[in-house]
Amino acid sequence: MFYSITGKIVYSDANSVAIECGGVAFYCTVSLNTLKNLGRIGEIAKLYTYLSVKEDSLDLFGFYNQQELDCFRLLISVSGVGPKGAIAILSNSTPDSLALSIAAGDIKAITKAPGIGSKIAQRVVLELKNKMSAFGSAQSAGGDVNHPQQINLGGDVSEAVSALVSLGFSAADAAKALRGADPAMGVEDLIKLGLKKLY
Repeated sequence: MFYSITGKIVYSDANSVAIECGGVAFYCTVSLNTLKNLGRIGEIAKLYTYLSVKEDSLDLFGFYNQQELDCFRLLISVSGVGPKGAIAILSNSTPDSLALSIAAGDIKAITKAPGIGSKIAQRVVLELKNKMSAFGSAQSAGGDVNHPQQINLGGDVSEAVSALVSLGFSAADAAKALRGADPAMGVEDLIKLGLKKLY
């Protein structure tokens, strides 16, 4: 129903913003990562949106970019993860770092999100491991918002994690070492970066 909203920020708090568009202020629940990327009250902002429809409520969720929205949609496809749980996970992890945690099976990193227990975190890893190998800034913003595709970004980061694991490091430690790394780096450079952080 809503693809995106562009307008003036008229309100914000710890987990939501209101954007005025055409004389109407739309209240959106957002992640901490989206809040960090938005401007101040009075400035113009754009949010990609997801409308959650229930019997007794209509809730609008906003995202700084298409990448975070696609990640959100994958998370809510997991049994037991609702929109609020997905927002909690995305407040704790960027799409890039979450993809690394899932690839490494790092349950503890996912359970750091408020309200996300180990059982749900295990389900996230199990159900999304083959759908979220990595996220990157090259993710297209022009995809079909109603039918997000499996998101893959080459295998360099995953290969580097595997190489570090073969050297004796745990998958969780290897993933943490490469969290936030530039996905455009080659495998060799990623391994060197990982080794530098791990030693």
